[in-house]
Amino acid sequence: MFREFFAGVRILGRGFGMWRTHTKLLALGLIPAVIAFVLLAGALIPFALALGPLTEWITPFADGWVSPWQELLRFSLGAVILIAALALAGAVFTALTLTIGDPFYQRIWRGIERSLGGPEPTGDTGLLTTIGEGIRLIVLGILVALLTIVIGFVPVVGGVLASVIGVILSGRLVARELTGRAFDARGLTTLSRSELLRSGRARVIGFGVATQLCFLVPLGAIVTMPAAVAGSTILARSLTERATPPPQAVEPPPASHA
Repeated sequence: MFREFFAGVRILGRGFGMWRTHTKLLALGLIPAVIAFVLLAGALIPFALALGPLTEWITPFADGWVSPWQELLRFSLGAVILIAALALAGAVFTALTLTIGDPFYQRIWRGIERSLGGPEPTGDTGLLTTIGEGIRLIVLGILVALLTIVIGFVPVVGGVLASVIGVILSGRLVARELTGRAFDARGLTTLSRSELLRSGRARVIGFGVATQLCFLVPLGAIVTMPAAVAGSTILARSLTERATPPPQAVEPPPASHA
């Protein structure tokens, strides 16, 4: 399991390696990533600044508590809410960036497919499909954020659990969304795609968690997004090839004896 997890992390590393070998191609993905980042930052920064008043409004029962318990409660609650917001932000950033930059990321993943060799998938990956998948990703991201908040209320270990589970679940959602183009181009149904992702669950989670953590680095999301699209193409190829049985050797017919 851990071996597969780190295999997923290495796949993202290979995606970053494409910056060296396919610099101009991946640079196309910077434009929509910057636009999405600015839009998302415009919402997240005011939200973070309002966390103090928000936690006070949620916990009026703690107004009469003595120090440091009042501050500890409200700080912990604010941290959990921020963790949930960041988990949701990764999903929203991915959906928004892929939708805004659909033509750019189409060129990126197809270019990576050609560089990997073998037959290039030519199925349809239209904009409407991207929009639909993006909406689905945001809805699931909201559910993950709510779950993260609930887990955060677990005494003592809630903050740590919320952080770990939030990153894992949101990372898996991001990985699923990023591999969508490569899977759609192969004509895979939603059920087939889900089966492939389950067959390599640890690898998918490793790739998704690494991507999500890179998104949390200041300005890291902008540089990571094109690399993640490249890496997700490699991930989809690896899962598909592993699920395809090798051709069986045909034994020659036995020689007839006169």
